[in-house]
Amino acid sequence: MYEFSYNEVVDDSREVMRARERDAMDRVIAMLRTARDRGASSREAVEAIFYLRRLWAIFLDDLRNPENELPEQLRGGIVSIGYWMNREIDRFRTGQTGDLTPMIEINEIIRDGLK
Repeated sequence: MYEFSYNEVVDDSREVMRARERDAMDRVIAMLRTARDRGASSREAVEAIFYLRRLWAIFLDDLRNPENELPEQLRGGIVSIGYWMNREIDRFRTGQTGDLTPMIEINEIIRDGLK
């Protein structure tokens, strides 16, 4: 039978969580790229923006959780990015912008930081 220390299990859990976060970011980035190629009024754009908002809502909820172990300054920075992302989503949805590139690039930076 296997015996694991608490720290080994916690470290594995963190690695699994980071991998899931990276997978979710990969998915949303791919969706946003497809949406950019298909156009702002495409079905793909609607789906990508919906998924992006849901993903960032999950991130923001986690970052606001007092049990989140990220340093406070880092959490605050990512929360600020999340607020910016929501404003950009609103601007896209209302037709104030049709450019998804800034959202793609920011999500790529965040994803790359999860490694």
